Order: sequence, then C-alpha cells, then structure tokens
Amino acid sequence: MVDTTLPAQPLVEATLGMGIGAAELPTSDMVLNIGPQHPSTHGVLRLALTIDGERIVKAEPIIGYMHRGHEKLFEARDYRQIIVLANRFDWLSSFANEIGFVLAVERMMGLETPDRALWIRTLLAELNRILNHLMFLGSYPLEVGAITPVFYAFREREALQRVMEEVSGGRLHYMFNRVGGLKDDLPAGWKDRCRVAVADVRKRMKDIQNVILGNEIFQQRTVGVGVLAPDAVLDYGVSGPIGRASGIDFDLRRDEPYLKYADVEFDVVTRDAGDCYARFECLIDQVFQSLSIADQCLDRIPGGPVSVKLPKVVKAPEGHTYAWTENPLGINGYYLVSRGEKTPWRLRLRTASFNNIHALSHLLPGTLLPDLVAIMGSMFFVVGDVDK
Repeated sequence: MVDTTLPAQPLVEATLGMGIGAAELPTSDMVLNIGPQHPSTHGVLRLALTIDGERIVKAEPIIGYMHRGHEKLFEARDYRQIIVLANRFDWLSSFANEIGFVLAVERMMGLETPDRALWIRTLLAELNRILNHLMFLGSYPLEVGAITPVFYAFREREALQRVMEEVSGGRLHYMFNRVGGLKDDLPAGWKDRCRVAVADVRKRMKDIQNVILGNEIFQQRTVGVGVLAPDAVLDYGVSGPIGRASGIDFDLRRDEPYLKYADVEFDVVTRDAGDCYARFECLIDQVFQSLSIADQCLDRIPGGPVSVKLPKVVKAPEGHTYAWTENPLGINGYYLVSRGEKTPWRLRLRTASFNNIHALSHLLPGTLLPDLVAIMGSMFFVVGDVDK
C-alpha cells in the first residue's frame, strides 16, 4: 500500500528546505467584511477591512443601511411636526436632539423662552446625557467580555427613566420640547423624586467604577489601544467625549453657552491618552458632572410659565440660522433656511456620530484584528445618528 499522507512538517520548513526564503513566500491581503450587523445592536454598520494576517491595513466604514432621509422629511412637515423626527436619528439622545431644533426656530422667530422652561430644559438635557452615557458604560464592557456592568448601568438608567417618563410621558422619544417652551409643566412633587433619583445614581455609580476601571483584563484590552491623536480629532471633526479623551478641550456648554449652562458650574472632562480606556473614563467622569448640573438646576428652577403663546400656524420668517448644541455624543447642529412658510425650505443636520465613525478609517489601520471590537465600541456611536 502506498502512503499518500503529507509530511508532518510546517509549510515554512518545507519551503525553506527547498531553498525558498520566508520573505519570498507568496502572500496577498484579504478583504474582510465586518457586518452589517443586526439592528438590535446600535444599528447597522459595515466595515470593509483589508488585512495582512491579523494586521488591519485599510478600513472603510460603509454607511447608509439605515438611511431614512430625515433632512428631506423635515421639508414636508411644519415646525411642530419636525420635533417627532428630531427625536429619532439618535434614539439615545432624543431630548438633546429636540433642543437644537427648537433653539434654531426660536432664534429665527425672535422668541424669548421663559426662564422656567430654560432651566427645566437644562435639567432634562443633563438627565438625558446621563442616560446616554450609562448605555455605553454598560454595553462597552459587554463587548469586550465583561457582563456585570450592564446590569449596574441599566439599574441606574431605570432610576432616571422613571422621572423622565413621569415628566414627559415617554421613555425613549420624549417629545417634551415645543417651539417657545415645553409641552407641560412639572408634575407636583416631581422635583423631590428627581433629587432622590439623582442622589441614588451618584451613590451607586461607584459600583461601575469599582468593577471595571481597575479590572486587569479590561485594562489590557483598552489601555494603549486605539489611540486617536489630537490632529486626527481636528481633521475628522470628532467631538464630544471622543475628542476630549484625546485632549481637545472643547465643550459648547462652556465655550458657547446656551439654555442656562452659563449659570451653572461644571468641569469639562478631558484626558490626554486618547485610547479606549481614556474614552471610557471620560464617560464616567461626565456622568458625575451631569449629576452636579442636575442638582444645581433643581435648586434654581424659578416659577412662571413654561411656554409662550404661539399662533395656530407657526411660520419662521425668511432667513437662515445655525444652532449647534453639545449633545451627549458630540456636536449636533441644525442649519435652518426659511422662506417665511410653515415648513422649512431646507433643514440640514450635522450629527456627532457621522464624524466620529469616519475617524475609524484613520484609527484602525495598523491595529490588530482582535482589537477591532474594543476600538470600534469605544467610539460610542449610534448608527441612526450616522445615517440620519
């Protein structure tokens, strides 16, 4: 019988024995598709990776799988109806999305929003910021193998969701802002219940810190991984906690205050490392800053009306304006062009996640494939915010 089995020696040894050097072995890069993933993650994103072994050579984010044409839909709806759409491109920051839009319309119409409404908006915007950050503080460790933090994060989210739901009637899409103010006033006794929720979240945030920040495995997966240089932050227009984790000290709440941010005290959280760990630390520290702002707002909400009287049909005068806000994920901007009608002639949208996710094309090349999930997850994006 003839033995047809191959020799039990590695291919490299066989080729070297034949006089072929390792450097002369024929190789080729592989194009690997990552995604598109199921919508129950943070949306549908596809990455086209060119890899050499386990080293990423080129990364191309391919977007548009969730594109719903918000900017065109804006043009077919009046200024009250647009708030429904403004909720939905970043479903983790829906209250903040509403604020940018109503600020643009109020500026065009020259409206003076009551002080009580401005303080309540500031308070709820910071509660929404905390809810956004808690989602990522729970889901990001899950993506790198730690399951416990997501339970802590959702416990704290539920404490704040209860007060947000009580005041607005919604848990995800709040629809509480109106042009000229708010949908309604605060329920009786709500401020006391909100204080208790804020205090409970502050006290229990240490559970997330203790279980994850000092974890040796988490540090190995994130420290020094996915370093985004300050120059790249500026080149790609990266903003929010991602940009500040790379040392870019910019926050619209401080640098171009809106609502009542000029009247409260808080620190802009920054880091210099620019890696996955620094981005995660920024989220945690920003939660504590937002809790502090929430307490200050609760102490200073004045009496008075929460909205101005408007005509049955709201029309913005002819002209244009740009309103930008510091959303939880970064800079969000509305460019409104009006021809004096009840619908905008154009309403263009600048979202934070769109710029942040495109930085992956710069960030991923040169890194290892096993670090892909850790790096991509640390960009804290919502794909609806990318595709809009």
